[in-house]
Amino acid sequence: MKTFLKNNGLCIFFLILFIGSFLGQVVFGFEEYNKELIEDGANTINLANYLTSGHFFQSTFENWESEFLQMALFVVATIFFKQKGSSESKKIDEPEPVDREPDPTKKDAPWPVKKGGFILKIYKHSLTIVLLLLFLISFVFHFFGSLKDENEKLLRTGKPLETASAYLTDSRFWFESFQNWQSEFLSVFAIIMLSIYLRQIGSSQSKPVDAPHMETGD
Repeated sequence: MKTFLKNNGLCIFFLILFIGSFLGQVVFGFEEYNKELIEDGANTINLANYLTSGHFFQSTFENWESEFLQMALFVVATIFFKQKGSSESKKIDEPEPVDREPDPTKKDAPWPVKKGGFILKIYKHSLTIVLLLLFLISFVFHFFGSLKDENEKLLRTGKPLETASAYLTDSRFWFESFQNWQSEFLSVFAIIMLSIYLRQIGSSQSKPVDAPHMETGD
C-alpha cells in the first residue's frame, strides 16, 4: 500500500481534490438552483432531480470542456511552437527524445509500439486524440445542459422554448464557453512565461533553481 501511494501520489492527490470540489459544486449548486426556483415562484426540487437538471449539466461540463480544450491545444502547440527559456517548451535548436521514432525492440515498450502499423499510427497521437474527444463530449453535454437550463427558465415564465439549432448561436451559450476558454489560455500563458524567470525547487514544472533564465526545457 505504501509503495502504491508513493508511485501514484500525484494522481491520488488531484483525484481527491477533484472529488472534494465536485461534491462542493453539487451541494452549493443544488442550493443555488433552489434559490433561483424560489425567486421565480417555482417549487424547489430534491437532489436527485437536480443531478439531471440543465443547471447541473451546464455548470459541470462548461468547465470540463475548457480544461480539455486547453490541454489538447497545449499538447499540440508544443509540437510546433517553442518559447526560449521556458520549462514548458522543447529546446530551441536541439533534438528531443519525444521527437524520435518509436523503437519496437526497446524493452518494456508499450504493446502498440511492438504491434506497429495502423495501431502504432494511432498510438503516436493518442494523447491528443483522447483529449480532443473529451473536449467534444464535454462541449456537447455543455450545450445540451445549457439549452435545457434555458428552456427550464423559459418554461417557468411561460415563454416559447429554444430549439437546439437556434440556441447554437445564442449569446448565453457562447458567453459561457468563452469566459472559461480565456481563463484557461491565460493560465497556460502564465506558466509558460513565469517558468522562464521563476523557480520552484523540487517541481517537474520548474527548471533547476540555478538554471539560467534563457535555458529552455526542464
